[in-house]
Amino acid sequence: MASITKIKAITVSLILNLSFALPTTTMAQQHCDSASTGGCHDKAKSLQLKLIAIFSILIASMIGVCLPLFSRRIPALMPDRDLFVVVKAFASGVILATGYMHVLPDSFNALMSDCLPIKPWKKFPFTTFVAMLSAILTLMTDSFAMSYYKKHGLNRKGGEVDGEKEKNGGRGLACVENGGLHVGHCDELNDGSNDKDSLLLRNRVVAQVLEIGIVVHSVVIGLSMGASNNQCTIRPLIAALCFHQLFEGMGLGGCILQAEYGMKMKAILVLFFSTTTPFGIVLGIGLSNVYSDSSPTALIVVGLLNASSAGLLNYMALVDLLAADFMGPKLQGSMRLQAWSYIAVLLGAGGMSLMAKWA
Repeated sequence: MASITKIKAITVSLILNLSFALPTTTMAQQHCDSASTGGCHDKAKSLQLKLIAIFSILIASMIGVCLPLFSRRIPALMPDRDLFVVVKAFASGVILATGYMHVLPDSFNALMSDCLPIKPWKKFPFTTFVAMLSAILTLMTDSFAMSYYKKHGLNRKGGEVDGEKEKNGGRGLACVENGGLHVGHCDELNDGSNDKDSLLLRNRVVAQVLEIGIVVHSVVIGLSMGASNNQCTIRPLIAALCFHQLFEGMGLGGCILQAEYGMKMKAILVLFFSTTTPFGIVLGIGLSNVYSDSSPTALIVVGLLNASSAGLLNYMALVDLLAADFMGPKLQGSMRLQAWSYIAVLLGAGGMSLMAKWA
């Protein structure tokens, strides 16, 4: 009896010693492998929820991005009305919170995961570094696009023409308007047409760059949802993403409306925004057998893409949307409208921040 007790004690001691002797990477790998299993993982039920998500998110996205485009039939929602400015401020707050409260934390979680080696991922803040580079790259894109369109001109249907310079007496787009702050000498222009062209140019650049950032983020979100079989995670994500796409779409739709694109260009931008998240979900479903969201490759790719998207969205929300409007002549001329717009920004950012609890 004493020998059996002694053997048990030796066995327990060996197990404890072996468990402490296991390498950290092995323990982390076991944790990563076990993350894809559990009581909430049901492939059949998850697939049903994903199919529901595809159609519900598609509908919410189309409603959100199309609402501002049809606002011309409602006089109170015309771009030059106060209500449009307040609604756009709310949507800009949603976009700002998306970058700070959703995309940036997701990137941190991916690149600081225990499934990645300590060197170099935990020795250097790659998320903030990539987000910073992305913001600078967005500024460069913004700047070069403005320079290009100034040189080549633009027409009202979204194309480029060289005849714009001739229309303005050979001067081209000599005056650039940035959020209502004029840069350059426009004294020779007495009809104000050049100012309108410059503002239109600015709105088109903003709409296109903002679309790029939203599309990248939407594909990553959809891919993660489509590849997951955790129904406990997918269920609240559906409601959160519908809210997200609805109001983010309103912000993008307002930019598209102010850009005064033709029907073809509007349709392309609406289609890309509305279908990217559902496309990501379908792609994730197709890759669910070979794609693991806890694999090192997936974590690195998703983390870097999210960091890039966060830098772009934060720059666009702060510089091209909020600063441009709040420093512009319309809001600077009315303290009352400015106060309501700030309230709308806080409500939009607050609502989207609350969604971070589930998504």
